[in-house]
Amino acid sequence: MPESIAINRAEVSNEKEVKTTAETRLVVSGKERSVPRRTPETERIGAFSDGVFAVIITIMVLQLKPPEHPTFAALALLWPTGLSYVVSYFFIAIIWVNHHYLLRMAEGATPQLIWWNFAHLFLVSLVPFSTAWIAESRMAAVPVSVYAAVFALVNVAYFAFEHESLSQAQSRGVCHRLRKISRARSVLTLAIFLVAVPVSLRFPWCGFGLVCCVLFAYLRPEPPFAYPRPEPPGAPRNESSLIDK
Repeated sequence: MPESIAINRAEVSNEKEVKTTAETRLVVSGKERSVPRRTPETERIGAFSDGVFAVIITIMVLQLKPPEHPTFAALALLWPTGLSYVVSYFFIAIIWVNHHYLLRMAEGATPQLIWWNFAHLFLVSLVPFSTAWIAESRMAAVPVSVYAAVFALVNVAYFAFEHESLSQAQSRGVCHRLRKISRARSVLTLAIFLVAVPVSLRFPWCGFGLVCCVLFAYLRPEPPFAYPRPEPPGAPRNESSLIDK
């Protein structure tokens, strides 16, 4: 009898271990939800990508030059450099947060996921170049248009990377609603980036403003309305609305 109890306890502990390695708890909008953890394969992709993001930010910092004269007036003349740096740094930070979020959805490092990740990182590496150009040209039309085009290309690669990650998410218990809204958000933001490219050629500040507005859509990796409204206490829970079977 004691042996059977010990075996049952061991089985329960093993089940808890498996569940813990497959998912972790995350507080979202005041509610605790289960989200997948990275697998060992996706951990390697994440570690490599983190290094690339760090190098890109370092390059942007090294491009910052001090004013020629030790006066506040000379410092004020560098406002295009400061503005472009802040927006680009914000952009890369948002990319990193969303990249980290998507890697938790992927079940394994498929060839498609790896190559789309390389394409995404390559396009992100163009951000320092476009950032320096709009700073040196003081927000001229063509550099701002190229800046918006780089953001659009980054979003194209992100959309493909997101599609591959979310296509694996169903087997990890991620609800269909979240996947659907995430893809819709990517299509909408890509459309705005593409509109900003020609708009910048005529109205550089309007195009730059469109680029900045799109960034706020990704402040939170989990898209809005990704989960159904919480049911009142005591109501029967509908598991099929949260997890695909």
